[in-house]
Amino acid sequence: MKSSKSVDREAPVQGAIVIHPDRDGKGVSRSAQARLEEAVGLALALDLEVRETLIANLRQITPATLFGKGKVAEIGGMIELAEADVAIVDDALTPVQQRNLEKAWNCKVIDRTGLILEIFARRARTREGRLQVELARLSYERSRLVRTWTHLERQRGGFGVMGGPGETQIETDRRLIAEKIRKLKAELDEVRRTRTLQRSARKRHPYPTVALVGYTNAGKSTLFNRLTRAEVMAEDMLFATLDPTLRMLKLPDGRPAIMSDTVGFISDLPHELVEAFRATLEEVKEADVVLHVRDIASAESNAQAGDVREVLSRLGVDMEDRSILEVWNKLDLLPADDRAIVIGDARRAHPPAIPLSAVTGEGCDALLDTVASLVDEAPPVDVYTPVGEGAAIAWLYRHGRVLERHEGKDGSVRLAVSLSPQALGQFEQQFPGAEVRAH
Repeated sequence: MKSSKSVDREAPVQGAIVIHPDRDGKGVSRSAQARLEEAVGLALALDLEVRETLIANLRQITPATLFGKGKVAEIGGMIELAEADVAIVDDALTPVQQRNLEKAWNCKVIDRTGLILEIFARRARTREGRLQVELARLSYERSRLVRTWTHLERQRGGFGVMGGPGETQIETDRRLIAEKIRKLKAELDEVRRTRTLQRSARKRHPYPTVALVGYTNAGKSTLFNRLTRAEVMAEDMLFATLDPTLRMLKLPDGRPAIMSDTVGFISDLPHELVEAFRATLEEVKEADVVLHVRDIASAESNAQAGDVREVLSRLGVDMEDRSILEVWNKLDLLPADDRAIVIGDARRAHPPAIPLSAVTGEGCDALLDTVASLVDEAPPVDVYTPVGEGAAIAWLYRHGRVLERHEGKDGSVRLAVSLSPQALGQFEQQFPGAEVRAH
């Protein structure tokens, strides 16, 4: 075992060149340099050594290679000089373009979709996450068999399920992938049924739910850890969190809530992943409050926010819903003058945003106060508990919000408490000795 580990550590680092095709600004909401830096971040997330970067102007698309002949030759020279093993093209490549570029550059070529899929495949930890990534990868690879296999011209004979006479290898491979996809979808359906049952079970508890969403590396996991005192992986890298994590959160008035940390979004998120992760992101749709965490220190903050809104819209989340609250994170990274401007802008936003720093904790109390005010509450009720009903009082403090408390001389306690209808029903069943009346 020791020898295998040492071999892994001494494995050579793969060198990469990262190319961002600049489509002359058409339909792009951020600078080419910012897009290039993000692509470099994705490459670093795969432990690649980025040896060269390039913004390649793309005024006209060449169907066979995306770039024109001159640019293909220029990039080929850069790859050779950098001794790069991998060329990352920060755009969507067709299977033919990918194959032709690999031939021209004599190295592995990965497009943006393939790069993100590879990161997801490495980071997924739960069974559901791995199934979702595998399904997305197979859906992506199904259209790329033309470059994956070098023996496609061969034909094979066979019997029954092994393929009939004259079935080409690519047909066999596509059929096998289709079978795998069907099997994965069936397994995911089972996982979704389990998740639906878990969500239904949580609904039986009178706890509001709060979901964190945002662009990758916006600081969601750091904020999650700050608010819930959890120890979720939070690093300065893209897609540090893939699998959803749920923890208990204590609101300022004492009420508990459930908070979920979800996968980060990114511009041009591959549609295969949006579909594959629909079950995971349904946590967002079911949440009582959605916190949209933004990296307000980034020059691309507005563009990133637009990307998040687009993905949420594709998932059917109403962005005009009042329960979606913007959280402007990373105040600690701003100069004093910029901080004052951002705080003023947050107050004037509609609805107002919450500026904070998940690292220092500044603004987190204000966030919790706002979340508590957004959680729907039922009108308060008066609860009378006779002597010896300490368990009932403790239950009310755990599951509701106590507004008033009056203690009688005989040891009885009268509380004005706000409870959800579900919680009220549970309380009356568990503590029949208590009296409940309208406030």
